[in-house]
Amino acid sequence: MSSRREARECSLQMLYIADTCNIPIETVLDSFSQSLPTVRVYRDFAEKLFRGVCQRREEIDCLIKQYVKNWDLGRMATVDRNIIRLATYEILATPEAPISVIIDEAVEISKKYSTKDSSKFVNGILDKIKIVRSDN
Repeated sequence: MSSRREARECSLQMLYIADTCNIPIETVLDSFSQSLPTVRVYRDFAEKLFRGVCQRREEIDCLIKQYVKNWDLGRMATVDRNIIRLATYEILATPEAPISVIIDEAVEISKKYSTKDSSKFVNGILDKIKIVRSDN
């Protein structure tokens, strides 16, 4: 596994805890300090993703709602919802990252952490959301 993948997975785990338990960002970060990647650049990447999604969650959720049909965010599986939030944040905030890589990573993470059909669901939504960035 690449260290960036490890960082994304760690961010997803933190987002899941923050989403389901309504725990403050700093408390989640403190509790995950031992689980974050040990290489500083990837540790910083994991923290940037987590903080970014938390800080821009309202904006991200509004964007996701524009592209999901017949789905309320609250009805989505928590893991899927947070994978989509994470990838949407990356699409918005990391123009240097190719969109295809962001989506591929999200799909692979969904295969690992969610149901067998989740990867198709995640891919379908992110394929629509990618239009918000002009380099797609």
